[in-house]
Amino acid sequence: MNFTENALNVMTARTYKGIGRAWIAKNLSTVKSDVEIVSLLSSSGKVKSAISIEEFRRKRSVLQKILLDSAGSVDGVIALGDKDFPQHRGIVKNSEKPIFLFYRGDLSLLTENSKNIAVIGLLTPDEDIESEEKEVVAELVRSGAVIVSGLAFGCDSIAHRQALDCDGLTIAILPSPLNDVIPARNRALAGEIVEKGGLLISEYLTVAKSKMEMSARYQERDRLQALFSNSIILSASYAKNNLGNDSGSRLAMGYAKDYSIPRVVIYDMEKYVENPMFDLNRQIMREEPDVIVINSQNKALVVDRIMRLRPPRADAPSIQPRMI
Repeated sequence: MNFTENALNVMTARTYKGIGRAWIAKNLSTVKSDVEIVSLLSSSGKVKSAISIEEFRRKRSVLQKILLDSAGSVDGVIALGDKDFPQHRGIVKNSEKPIFLFYRGDLSLLTENSKNIAVIGLLTPDEDIESEEKEVVAELVRSGAVIVSGLAFGCDSIAHRQALDCDGLTIAILPSPLNDVIPARNRALAGEIVEKGGLLISEYLTVAKSKMEMSARYQERDRLQALFSNSIILSASYAKNNLGNDSGSRLAMGYAKDYSIPRVVIYDMEKYVENPMFDLNRQIMREEPDVIVINSQNKALVVDRIMRLRPPRADAPSIQPRMI
């Protein structure tokens, strides 16, 4: 199990009510001792009750035990301030920056040198969508892309599976702990991703306590798909409407826009003009007339353009590792 004392301290600080990602990004971007962190927490005005170093260390010990109990499913945790904490893509406010990640597999796939392309879409694609997506993913893998997705059913699973079948690498970003992969039916796929050199990541050590918390975790997962990709490709998705249709894909594409991550849509005017599963694709094309459009006919030319896309980069924080 790989982790630093810094990672445990960042995780522990996050457990205090009122302490969120923004506070941690502002105050713990460099390594600080537990004594320094307790002092910062006590003077923050955000934590109502008194904080002692003894209490902080007790909380840290509990988290460390839970983490160690996850050995076999988790290779380690890395946090803001650690030497190899991955730099997110795009311009992001502190409250949405990742502050620690649990991982299994090759963590180096999150570095800026990795040509990560997210491919996302709806849960119930038809055969045409599946075929189109497979062709695009195959071309991306041939060009050296690492495919990022969320391990959900439908388009996510197609993206991961096609990357593996093409001898490529893929990253699955989960809304659940790594020792409780969801959906359960994709646990074998998750294992294969790691076995073949890929990566699983999550922001969560324990399971969600409610449906509301689980729903929030799906949204947070959607943001990470944008944050660790050079661009994000929408295979297909319904648009939000008064019939109750909506999707995580809409959220992920929205995050990408907010973070200035380049967006791409799969679409063929002749084939899909009346297919409601492409409503979100068409909506994005209307809102962003110069958005990149890819399909099975132009994939070779457009993939070359996609591979050269680079989102803006925020300044990386200072680092000072201290390993346990």
